[in-house]
Amino acid sequence: MPQVVELIRYPVKGFTAEPRESLEVQADGRIAGDRVLAFRFARAATPEIRDGLEYWPKSKGLSLQDFPALAALRLAYDDARLRVRITHQGAELVEAGLDDAGRAELVGAVTEFVLASPEGRRLGGPGRLPLVLVGDGVTSRFQDRARGFVSVHSRASVAALEAAMGAEVDGRRFRSNVVVDGIDAWQELAWEGAVGFGNVEFRTEGPIVRCLATHANPDTGVRDVPVLTGLKSEVGQAQPTLGRLLLPGGTGGPDGGDGGDGTGGTIRLGDEVRIGAPAAHA
Repeated sequence: MPQVVELIRYPVKGFTAEPRESLEVQADGRIAGDRVLAFRFARAATPEIRDGLEYWPKSKGLSLQDFPALAALRLAYDDARLRVRITHQGAELVEAGLDDAGRAELVGAVTEFVLASPEGRRLGGPGRLPLVLVGDGVTSRFQDRARGFVSVHSRASVAALEAAMGAEVDGRRFRSNVVVDGIDAWQELAWEGAVGFGNVEFRTEGPIVRCLATHANPDTGVRDVPVLTGLKSEVGQAQPTLGRLLLPGGTGGPDGGDGGDGTGGTIRLGDEVRIGAPAAHA
């Protein structure tokens, strides 16, 4: 029986994964506490607007795509106290809240770390410094698409990629919210219609075309496995794809309207994965 085997949220865009035993899905289809903060370039501290929705392109802030060294940091977020703690190799870099003084401390520590990293020169472009820590620490808003989404992949697909490449591929490279087991490799790419976890119904949207973020080792921050090349040359994909995007089971479109079913729900470890089941709130 297909089931949910991992649940993860990412409080700060591009930083540490936070494994969870359950995830709360908001009525708009986003995960509560997921991507609620982001470090943005100075010139991109306010969102673009697409189809009436906020859009925060990852190319205009710190992300693993351009700053893989971020993966070597360990970030803990206390969402009850709105405090962020960042460490590197066991040493604390900073711990601070989200008031103005705390944000300045967090920005200072992260800027210093990135400038000293191999990608530090990237911060030298016009309009990039000073970095700005944006987000209220509560509202999920910094996904890579304006609409937001829940992301899912299967362990079998990662194992198939690993076998094809003849190299270890850590599933954390794909930064999904939900990881499932009990289905064949790449089966999630063929899902159509409704998909359910626990008491939450989704509808499938497009596959996830991957970027250079997947090349970063989740522990060291070094680009050490050419995942994109493996997906194309070894697996034979036209585009380097692993995982699916999911939106709520309501009637809203992927790029317009709220798309939510107005209810949300909870996904838990061990939940059965219902593929092609009728959406509960369609």
